[in-house]
Formats: sequence, structure tokens, C-alpha cells
Amino acid sequence: MSNASNHIENELLDHVLGEGSRNYTPTTLFIALFADTGSGVAAALESGTNSTSGTGNWGYYEINNGSYARVAVNFNAASSGSANNDGAVAFAQASANYNTAGGAGNTVTHVAIMDASTAGNVVFYGALSVSKTVTTGDTFQINDEALTVSLA
Repeated sequence: MSNASNHIENELLDHVLGEGSRNYTPTTLFIALFADTGSGVAAALESGTNSTSGTGNWGYYEINNGSYARVAVNFNAASSGSANNDGAVAFAQASANYNTAGGAGNTVTHVAIMDASTAGNVVFYGALSVSKTVTTGDTFQINDEALTVSLA
């Protein structure tokens, strides 16, 4: 995962260059899951909002049923321009087939690191190397150190 949202790019530049508030440090980061049958989710994660009103917004693609809720994530210290998750990230067992506000289906294709448990901002995002269909009774999990964020 090496895609930074416009939001975090601006926050990082302001921090490093001494502009703005210089104190963007969320207390907790969360993993969010997204489904897309086309290619619209990446553009929406880059610059969209949590609105569910259209394909230009990431809220349209986020899973929103089946006992889904974002899960907190911790990261190991960065090394050589990248960092990976510290511990497995396990979502609750699905009580129904996953789906999105936009009806994109139950195949998770993208994940994003968010700065809030609901709404909030996309920090980093990326496509899964292997998509995962989540149906009733399934559990989506990201194994320890399997999610890497890179600025390199």
C-alpha cells in the first residue's frame, strides 16, 4: 500500500515544511474495507469524501452491513521507508453477505487506513493483491505484518 490520499499528502507537507497546525497525529488508526466491481474506488479514496451519494466518494464503496465495523490497527516502527501492521487485524464474523452503500457487492477489493472509526479521513489506501468475497459466516483478516505502508 503506497497510495497516500490528498488529505494526508497535505498534512505531511504542512508538518515537514512548518505550515498549518503541524500536529496531525490521530490517536488511533483504523482499517476500512471497500468493494468495487470497476476502478472507481481508487479515485474516490484519493480525493473523495465519506458521502454515499455517488461514485466519486469513498463512502459509496465502503462495506456497510453484515456486522462490519472498522478495526483499530497498530504499526511497527518504520524502516527503509515502510512500516507494517503490528498484530493481526480481524474483523467481526459477517452476519450477512457484505455490501456497500453503492451496491458494489461483497468482494473486498481495497483497504484504507482511516483516522476515525466512522467518517473521518483516508490516510493511505491500496488494492488487495487478492480480492476476498465475504459472505455470511466469513471473517476477513489481515495477518500480522501483512499490510505494508511505503513512502519509498
